[in-house]
Parts: sequence; C-alpha cells; structure tokens
Amino acid sequence: MSGKTIFITGASAGFGAACARMFATDGNHLILTARRIEPLLKLQEELASDAEVHIIPLDVRDRKAVQAAVEDLPERFRAIDILLNNAGLALGLEPAHQADLDDWDTMVDTNIKGLMYCTRYVLPGMVARNHGHIVNISSTAAAWPYPGGNVYGGTKAFVTQFSRNLRCDLLGTRVRVSCIQPGMAETEFSKVRFKGNDDQAASVYQGTEPLTAEDIAETVRWIVSQPPHVNINTLELMSIDQSWGPFAIHREQK
Repeated sequence: MSGKTIFITGASAGFGAACARMFATDGNHLILTARRIEPLLKLQEELASDAEVHIIPLDVRDRKAVQAAVEDLPERFRAIDILLNNAGLALGLEPAHQADLDDWDTMVDTNIKGLMYCTRYVLPGMVARNHGHIVNISSTAAAWPYPGGNVYGGTKAFVTQFSRNLRCDLLGTRVRVSCIQPGMAETEFSKVRFKGNDDQAASVYQGTEPLTAEDIAETVRWIVSQPPHVNINTLELMSIDQSWGPFAIHREQK
C-alpha cells in the first residue's frame, strides 16, 4: 500500500481524517475533499512531509461540483486507485411523524446522492484501467433498525445494497467494491446529529468504550491491502459494548 492515489470524501474530521493520516504514512497521493476548507488546509499542512496532498472544498450533494472536482484533477492525481466514499451524516433522532423534512432531504442528498455522484464520476477511469477499489462507509443502521433511525438507516441500507450491485456490474473487471458497516463510534457524528448539543452527543457514549476513527481507518487499511484477487464484500463491526436488542413489544395497559 504505497504510491497509491486515494480519493477521500468527508476528510475534514472523523473517519475521513483518520484514513488520510493512516494512508499518508504509506507515502500515497491523497485527494481530500470536504465542505469545510479550514480543516482540510490544516490536514494538508500536517501531512505535507509524508504525502502529496491535493485538497478540494466540495459538497458532494452538488453533482456539477463533483464532476468538476474529478475532471479537473491535476494530471498526477487522475489515476485514482481507491475511492473512499466516507461523506455522510445523521440528523435528528425524532420519530418519523415528528422528523424535520429538511433533515431527511439532507441525509438523502448526502448519504445517497453524494455517494452516487462520486462513484459515477470516478468509476469509468477505474474500469478503463481495469484497476481500482471503491470502499463505501455504511452503518450497522443499514441492517439493524432503532427508534429514530428512520431515514438515516434507509440511506445506509442504500449504501450497502448499492455496493452489492456495483459488484455485479463490475464482474469481469479487476475493480473491487467493499462496504464497511461500523456501529457506535465516537467522532463528530453525534454532535452533527444533535446539531451541536455537546451534552446530548456525549450521552450516546457515556459508560462505554465505542469504536474510534482510528479503528475504522485500520479496517479500511486491511480491506484495501488484501491481494488483488480478494474482495471483501461487506464487513460489520461494533464495539464490544454494543450488540443487538431484543424484539420490541408494546403491551397495552389494562
């Protein structure tokens, strides 16, 4: 895993930033994108001695901006070996009948459409070179529902199923597709979900040892480091402090 060109979305914090730091130690060429430019600039400066880093302020919800970001890459960054579709978010934890429709739209536009756009514009080059690896960040919420997970879980179920269908479309090529489904992980995720409410975000992890961004980065490293003939289809991981709950049963009080 050296000398690779790696395109990471949502690289300003959390899983994306951890993956950028991890891949930089291998002397790879990094394309880091996020909506916030200041964290990207700091990350570029931090990693400058280890890797060549190209940063792009990018909102993956903007289809034309994604197209331009890929088509306007400097020549030495154009042959993308790995696309890490990491950009995504959850907003709110209200039941469906009370949820904010703007939050639902933002999750669909980011988690589904943004991932689609990045994949569609990067993938033709990989197929033409008959080489590449797409790694999509899904969630345990794709398979295991919870109250308030409604649209977020639905968007991550899309990511998982889209990954599987990509594998079908790419059969006969040497382009790999992998999907990672992390459980509870302590990053900015809950702060974003609860719109900056630090106390509410901290309560999610209280009394537990959740996964870290570095745990996910090491998982990504292992997946992309497998021999070229090995494709890790889907990988689900949780903290030892998390598991599945029992069936929920509502009982009327008589």
